[in-house]
Amino acid sequence: MTQDLDTFRRETRAWLEANCPATMREPIRSEKDIVWGGRNPDWAHPDQKLWMDRMATRGWTVPDWPTEYGGGGLSPAETKILREEMKRMGARTPLNSFGISMLGPALLKYGTEEQKLEHLPKIARGEIRWCQGYSEPNAGSDLAGLQTWAEDAGDHYVVNGQKVWTSYADKADWIFCLVRTSKEAKQGGISFVLFDMASPGVSTKPILLISGYSPFCETFFDNVKVPKSQRVHEENKGWDVAKYLLGHEREMISGMGLDRAGGNPLIEGAIATIGLDDQGRLADPILRAQIALFEVRMRAFSAMSERFLDELKASRAHPAQPSMMKYVGTELNKQRHELIMAAGGSDALEWESEASAKGAKPRAWLRTKANSIEGGTSEIQLNIVAKRILELPG
Repeated sequence: MTQDLDTFRRETRAWLEANCPATMREPIRSEKDIVWGGRNPDWAHPDQKLWMDRMATRGWTVPDWPTEYGGGGLSPAETKILREEMKRMGARTPLNSFGISMLGPALLKYGTEEQKLEHLPKIARGEIRWCQGYSEPNAGSDLAGLQTWAEDAGDHYVVNGQKVWTSYADKADWIFCLVRTSKEAKQGGISFVLFDMASPGVSTKPILLISGYSPFCETFFDNVKVPKSQRVHEENKGWDVAKYLLGHEREMISGMGLDRAGGNPLIEGAIATIGLDDQGRLADPILRAQIALFEVRMRAFSAMSERFLDELKASRAHPAQPSMMKYVGTELNKQRHELIMAAGGSDALEWESEASAKGAKPRAWLRTKANSIEGGTSEIQLNIVAKRILELPG
């Protein structure tokens, strides 16, 4: 087994070195460096598509998915080696996708064979970009209170209602959506459906955030026809799918606590702004101590993340662990950007110039304020940890 893994590591390293373009080994500096795929992808550099296509051909955009669904069919140990080798050389993730991080695992568990064959290979190849239709104006933390209604019309549903905070809905091709199919039970009356965002009756409206960007949208459904063949799992059993998917969403969001962009923009920015003392250390001792403490916490979280992923792949993870990881990861990401702003001083507040990349630092800092809300608020995550892990009385 060890020899086989050693061989796999050597072959993987050689393939990555030969196939990952040099531009795809540079640190991610802005949103345009992230590849989302879809019907109408926005390529900032031709190497982005080249890298995605090469990895997709091997199934390595989703290395641990079965090969029949577009995956690489790798074992957990092989998948870990692939990620380690990509990190070693600074290779960017070839494809970011809510289809990969959220919908895919849910389809693998609950989808029919026809649904898996229809959707999973397209996700793996980056052909379809997905968004998530969960929260509503009056159903956020109390998600089971959603009221978007799906009327039974024989072989299809007619969906009417509204979603909010739908990330990138204005850029997505399809949506995985929670709808109410019964009013007799709160959680027991929800179904999980998939449909094309180009369907008649679907419209979106971006929501402007304090960062000045609009990654979130309001999404409206006006008599949208959804074939029943696009319902995942049983009617009125969508809450089971929703909870399973949320665990994977929180796992994804927790990754914000890790430094996956390459380089260390926090330390680099602090040195550039504050400078070094005569011993080669950051000249501000207080900020230096704060950064050191953050680095320790991040490394500890990184180790915990490795352990969590190993336990998850082996089906030994506690069901509430994603809540714990999501809470800590988002708090770390907020701390990182607080320190970036502190290191930049008043210059870090600049909002419009080319020199500041149109205020990249303050806009990113403001955007992190949503981290402790999206995917389940921090208060809800702490309640879950208290109840399910610490077993504290209610």
